[in-house]
Amino acid sequence: MKPAPAWLKRGLLALLALVVLWQGWYVGWVVWWKWADPGMTSFMSRRLDELREKNPKVQLRHQWAPYGKVSTHLKRAVIAAEDDKFIDHEGFDWVGIQKAIEKNQKKGKVVAGGSTITQQLAKNLFLSASKTPWRKAQEAVITVWIELLWDKRRILEVYLNVVEWGEGLFGAEAAAKRYFGTTAAGLGAEQAARLAVMLPAPRRLEKNPYSDFMNGRTQLILGRMPHSEIP
Repeated sequence: MKPAPAWLKRGLLALLALVVLWQGWYVGWVVWWKWADPGMTSFMSRRLDELREKNPKVQLRHQWAPYGKVSTHLKRAVIAAEDDKFIDHEGFDWVGIQKAIEKNQKKGKVVAGGSTITQQLAKNLFLSASKTPWRKAQEAVITVWIELLWDKRRILEVYLNVVEWGEGLFGAEAAAKRYFGTTAAGLGAEQAARLAVMLPAPRRLEKNPYSDFMNGRTQLILGRMPHSEIP
């Protein structure tokens, strides 16, 4: 068997070096954001571009709230609504993923995602909204790095500060002020549950925040919150 041509070896080495450099870029940001608070995420940037197509002067509503200044109620509510095994898993909820696959197969379309808080954060920080296999693979790799390099407290802190909660609205502090006229620290249990219910589709649900669906889901999350373990 003939050895591989020199040009092929060089090409493969160049490709490997490119992949390493590209992944190193992600790792570098993950390390930096372990201590430094993200100012603008990839997801926030895309939303801002969309909004500025209609109004070039528009600004996002976003204000950072340290972990200790976010209501415990909101932390419990978000975990209850989005990722009830957050404390125990290492970035992936395999049971939740399997249930989502089964639900999607039954419905014949994508109606459930099964993504953990860490996976959602990886996507929001770095990636596009596309559902391509490449994007999902990259999301998985970033999720592993976040779980390895950050503790659960930091993961939840960053998530609560960069997640979308309405049109041009990001983070718990801005959401608390917009919907309830209070701070992230001042949110009560029902207010926190209502905000957590909005997370899968905040721009749609903000149009009718006291609908029957929202009211019912809020009561469901309120019932789950006492069992939510937070970092």
